[in-house]
Amino acid sequence: MALHKGPEKHERRTMSVNPFFGEANPVGGMTEAPPTHRLPDAPLSPSTAYQLVHDELMLDGNSRLNLATFVTTWMEPQAGALMGECRDKNMIDKDEYPRTAELERRCVAMLADLWNAPDPSAAVGCSTTGSSEACMLAGMALKRRWTKRNSDRYPGARPNLVMGVNVQVCWEKFCDFWEVEARLVPMEGDRFHLDPQAAVDLCDENTIGVVGILGSTFDGSYEPVADLCAALDALQERTGLDIPVHVDGASGAMVAPFLDEDLVWDFRLPRVASINTSGHKYGLVYPGVGWALWRDKEALPEELVFRVNYLGGDMPTFALNFSRPGAQVVAQYYTFLRLGREGYRAVQQSTRDVATSLASRIEALGDFRLLTRGDQLPVFALTTAGHVSSYDVFDVSRRLREGGWLVPAYTFPANREDLSVLRIVCRNGFSHDLADLFLDDLARLLPELRRQPHPLTRDKGAATGFHH
Repeated sequence: MALHKGPEKHERRTMSVNPFFGEANPVGGMTEAPPTHRLPDAPLSPSTAYQLVHDELMLDGNSRLNLATFVTTWMEPQAGALMGECRDKNMIDKDEYPRTAELERRCVAMLADLWNAPDPSAAVGCSTTGSSEACMLAGMALKRRWTKRNSDRYPGARPNLVMGVNVQVCWEKFCDFWEVEARLVPMEGDRFHLDPQAAVDLCDENTIGVVGILGSTFDGSYEPVADLCAALDALQERTGLDIPVHVDGASGAMVAPFLDEDLVWDFRLPRVASINTSGHKYGLVYPGVGWALWRDKEALPEELVFRVNYLGGDMPTFALNFSRPGAQVVAQYYTFLRLGREGYRAVQQSTRDVATSLASRIEALGDFRLLTRGDQLPVFALTTAGHVSSYDVFDVSRRLREGGWLVPAYTFPANREDLSVLRIVCRNGFSHDLADLFLDDLARLLPELRRQPHPLTRDKGAATGFHH
């Protein structure tokens, strides 16, 4: 959650009220120009309040043209209707809303089966507000398992977590909040994610786990989870260190099971202790739902599960948030029921087809070099070709925004800070038709960009809108 501070003392702006906002009497809608940073003195009519908020939100633009976000921007009207019917149900009150709780349980069971848990009935899991919370919960379980095994040395010894420098920022937050040393494997050359042997080289007796990412947010590539597990198996044979793996499948865990069935990355690997995903990304649900699963009860220490006698029932919970609406969980169940395996396969294949086709056509323009091609996650990254000197990726991002397209430009982390890229995320709803329109707009900009004397972006840090 972003932190905000109050306005400066000189902020006294009020909102202008259009006479037509009055439902019957035009003047009646103008009884007050409400302030923006303090409560108004008197009420407004519902239509006036709605229109004031609605008009300001128009400046957010069209979320369907946002090629930066992984988050779902379109669902069927029936899903929206179900969400409207459930937004008043508090998801945490499982005793009061038992059917909503049952739908959550079914979703966990479906994911355990999808991710090849050895015994789906023994897998445990929960819904979350998104992958960030799910990662926090998984990290807490890893740390607690480590502290129990090392009770004779902890808290004297400092635990660490090994991961690639390309991890989502929530993992850095976890390490900071829960006092775990983050050991990051840097990028090298054309390797933009974790290297298994480099990860193993950072492990020691204080390592609580290694995070593998099934779909890096930087370029859409899968990390080699099976190779990582094999390298950790070899480490255990040499040293006796038994280090678990968590798979951050925020995006890929809802793509690979349908499009890359032969790829072994999930609970088929005995070293994988837990997996998370974002239901609101390639799970195809509006923002506000994630999932965390553990292969069995041993992987989730019982002492982390709270059992509260609350409002008349026993309620086992493992969460950082408490009250939240049941709408997103219901929407996830609806989508699972609606699509099934074949439906998900069709949707994700269509999205990948759009990504690979668009990537190839952008490459054919001649001004860009592809880093990835959208053939893993439906996401690809590109940079300007070596001969391009009149503009950079930040110029492209800024000019595309003029047409309503949001395409992030950003610099890669260590050791590739020299590389600046554009990243394009293709989601359900970003069709071949929209991709054609995007390509037309991009091609239309290139002649002007080529005529620039030099790149125009002075502050690259301020130019980017990339926040994973």
